[in-house]
Amino acid sequence: MWKYTVEVNGMMCGMCEAHVNDAVRKACPVKKVNSSRSKNQTVILSETELDTEALMNAIRSTGYEVGTIQKEPYKKRGLFG
Repeated sequence: MWKYTVEVNGMMCGMCEAHVNDAVRKACPVKKVNSSRSKNQTVILSETELDTEALMNAIRSTGYEVGTIQKEPYKKRGLFG
């Protein structure tokens, strides 16, 4: 599982966040996606590595600016640890 943290500038409201989330879901096979206008970021969880170029293009197509993308392995924390 992989966690991507994408810097997204220009989101002003909850609808902006939803617009970015929908674009990411349509462009990439993701398990979970959550955008935050206050943090200027979108966090994505995926079973497989994503095509970062496709990801950037999907977000840019919504009219927002894409900054850095950080990728790291993600391990779901269990109930006891």
